[in-house]
Amino acid sequence: MPVGLFRVCLLVITAIVNHPLFFPKENGTIPENTEEIIQKMKEREESLRLEQLRLEREIADQEATQKALEKAAVVVEESKEEKVRWDMWTALSMVIFLLIELWRQDFQEGNWQDIGGEEDDMAVLGKAFKGVAFPDKAVLASFYEKRILGTTGDMARMREMVEGFADDLLEALRSVCNRDADMEVEDCMGVGSMYENWRVRKPFVCDLIVPFAPPEPYCFCCQTWCSGDSFPPDEQGYGTIKVCRADEDVTGCICDKTKLGEDMLCLLHSQVSSTRASSEMEDLLCFKNTQYLDADQVMKWFQIAVTKAWNRISHKYEFDLSFSLLDSPGALKIKFKSGKSIAFNLTPVVQYENSDVYFISHFPRSSLAADIPSSTHWFLTFAVYERRFIQLVSKTLPANACHVSCLQILSFLHGKQCSLTGPSGLTNYHLKTVLLHLLQARPSQDWAPEKLEARLQDMLKFLEKCLHEKKLYHFFIGNGKVPAELGFPIIFQRAEPLNLFRPFVLRRDIYRKMVDTFHEMLRNMSALINEYTVHIPLAHTNGIRKE
Repeated sequence: MPVGLFRVCLLVITAIVNHPLFFPKENGTIPENTEEIIQKMKEREESLRLEQLRLEREIADQEATQKALEKAAVVVEESKEEKVRWDMWTALSMVIFLLIELWRQDFQEGNWQDIGGEEDDMAVLGKAFKGVAFPDKAVLASFYEKRILGTTGDMARMREMVEGFADDLLEALRSVCNRDADMEVEDCMGVGSMYENWRVRKPFVCDLIVPFAPPEPYCFCCQTWCSGDSFPPDEQGYGTIKVCRADEDVTGCICDKTKLGEDMLCLLHSQVSSTRASSEMEDLLCFKNTQYLDADQVMKWFQIAVTKAWNRISHKYEFDLSFSLLDSPGALKIKFKSGKSIAFNLTPVVQYENSDVYFISHFPRSSLAADIPSSTHWFLTFAVYERRFIQLVSKTLPANACHVSCLQILSFLHGKQCSLTGPSGLTNYHLKTVLLHLLQARPSQDWAPEKLEARLQDMLKFLEKCLHEKKLYHFFIGNGKVPAELGFPIIFQRAEPLNLFRPFVLRRDIYRKMVDTFHEMLRNMSALINEYTVHIPLAHTNGIRKE
């Protein structure tokens, strides 16, 4: 008990001693300036509040940024899914397109010649013929007899005269040439409309081709676009001619194909031999520093050789011979003292292997070779086989068949229209190609003379179809139905069909001109025919009929 009281008293004494009021000077902790302290506390509070607002804004900005990133990630993910879906549809569409294209080519390869044989196909054509008055059989027969039939005798006499003179000229050409160094010229051959008996427009011009070959020991190695070598699409129908020695490997030394460098030398070919070979190639009418035959060099050589040959034999004839066209070295004109003249073309060609297909240096009076890739590219002509095919088919047709008459009438109308509105991309060769297709497609009895009107309509309708589709295929190239009797090279039968209208696909101005010329020819057809026909009552003319 006394201890507890003692502890209480000690506690009271300690509390009294430590009370601040007893020692105000020594232990005073109360600030003297209370307002200053309050002011600082307010400033501190304000700064803390501003800091809090700043932190809140930063947090809000971070949250907004995070939301934007999340949204962008969602958009990217959706675009990836969309792209995957689009790529899938694109790939599927490409596969479908390729399948359709393969099917079309297969169908085309097997059936591209079967044109004109189906009446339903011809029935849907002829839109350009609406409202066009088409002459009937009586008018066409009168026109053919009066305007065309009488020219056959003139053509025969002209062919005989030109062929005799050409043989004499080529014989003189051989005599003026160096047999050891110059090209060897063979006998000429007649091709084209004058020798297929369908040319109608004057002046008559005979087309003669002259095969030539290099002197021994050289030979020509021909390469075509369908022989396995890589030719771009715009060079289809062309080929190159390489001049090689008979004992030389056609593939040549590897030094011709690779750059050995300045410090390396081929052990087989020295620089001297290379220079000598280059000079020999130029003498053999090759393009500079190559072994490929140059068409321009051939044209110059042929023109000079013909000039020398004529100087040798000119004293035998009572007429003058001159070159009629500057861009066609073989375009010759015989001028008689009476003022009359005869024109003919003598064109150098190179035989393809052992066939009657020829590489031709240029096409007289034609724009077919206007866009030749280079002077080392030669166009192939199948004119000899075309003539043989017409002769072969003619033997199976009825007497006085109308196939040649159709081509003559159509060629006459086209020529007359071009004289009125100017030339177009459509040529007589296109017209002949149409006839060749129809000759193969239609049975023999359809070409009886009384069916002239119907067959002429077929040719016009088929030509309209080709113009609309911008497709007219070469008759021989890619045609697996060529008669075996012709002996046509199989390599061209197996080739891809060659579209003769392909150059007009990108040249829309020429294509438009060609279509306009065709339509104008249809509208003027009756007037052009009636101009050369004796008067026949109008009741004989009628609108075009669909067969």
